[in-house]
Amino acid sequence: MSDDLFKPLTLGKISIPNRIAVAPMTRARTTQPGDIPNGMMAKYYAQRASAGLIISEATQISNQGQGYSFTPGIFTEEQIEGWKLITHAVHEAGGHIFLQLWHVGRMSHESFHGDGKPVAPSALSPDAQVWIVDPETGEGGMVDCPVPRALSKAEITDVIQDFRQGAANAIAAGFDGVEIHGANGYLIDEFLRRSSNQRTDDYGGSQENRIRFLREVTEAVADEIGADKTGIRLSPYITQRNMADDEIIEVILKAAEALNNIGIAYVHLSEADWDDAPIVPEQFRRDLRKVYSGAIIVAGKYTHERGEKIITDGLADIVAYGRPFIANPDLPRRFAENLPLADFDPATLFGGTAVGYSDYPAHNEALEIAGE
Repeated sequence: MSDDLFKPLTLGKISIPNRIAVAPMTRARTTQPGDIPNGMMAKYYAQRASAGLIISEATQISNQGQGYSFTPGIFTEEQIEGWKLITHAVHEAGGHIFLQLWHVGRMSHESFHGDGKPVAPSALSPDAQVWIVDPETGEGGMVDCPVPRALSKAEITDVIQDFRQGAANAIAAGFDGVEIHGANGYLIDEFLRRSSNQRTDDYGGSQENRIRFLREVTEAVADEIGADKTGIRLSPYITQRNMADDEIIEVILKAAEALNNIGIAYVHLSEADWDDAPIVPEQFRRDLRKVYSGAIIVAGKYTHERGEKIITDGLADIVAYGRPFIANPDLPRRFAENLPLADFDPATLFGGTAVGYSDYPAHNEALEIAGE
């Protein structure tokens, strides 16, 4: 096996020691009230600092942008101060970390909105669920999303400003850069697809108009903090949450051309990781390389071997791992030394304590615990 996963890479203006990234994963461990990042989260991220890059869990840019309970924000002073704990801990451990900026759009719940309606390009239901904690019982569970209301053009301008401010706040909190969440059926993705965008103004209709919101958000963020500190996540082949659109691949490739012109550091492809998930064709990967010259990150159901191959084949530059990093905080070492991988407990994914979060041991610690 080659060692391409362990070759250094320049990403924007930072140098990372390997091509292994921590994928963004919602874990819902913030301090309440206020959705404030905390010391427990700092320990969790610092444990995984041997990755070449950490991409934080999705982080809402405003109250309006929230769709799940206990997810962190980046729009209050308390949240910024909380994030400073995380960035300091990661940097002290020798790591690099980008913050993922998030507006969920219609993937939300009435409890986060004064009028009970999430916002979206158009008033179309995602026919999906989000994780919400019942304030009376304290128990979390999946609940249906209501039908959203359509954003006005003035509100779209406000959301773009929220992304800009979120990026500025992320840099103030010590992050090395930001990743704009444009994937998985959230707001930016909703603008790209006809299944969720039936607007007749400048932000709907033609492919160029549907790309406009993504382009304007990215331009605002890059203008604020620098294109070299800006990445974006896209999900061309994920169609759940009522997001199927047979034009989306063409739209994504046109969007990638616009992103290339802005000069952002990377495009991050979110690939489905469930059984029977759609396969991303090699031709799409090659077409993306033709129109976008920055780094490409991939995340999905990647193993060590699949990760090595896609880099060796020249179709990606970094492989992001999600679930494997949950129970294996020292995942790069385990890959490098062919050590066994531990399994995670899915019951502890969302909410709770350090159990199932920051208590997974590194390999040597696991041996000590086992008495070996």
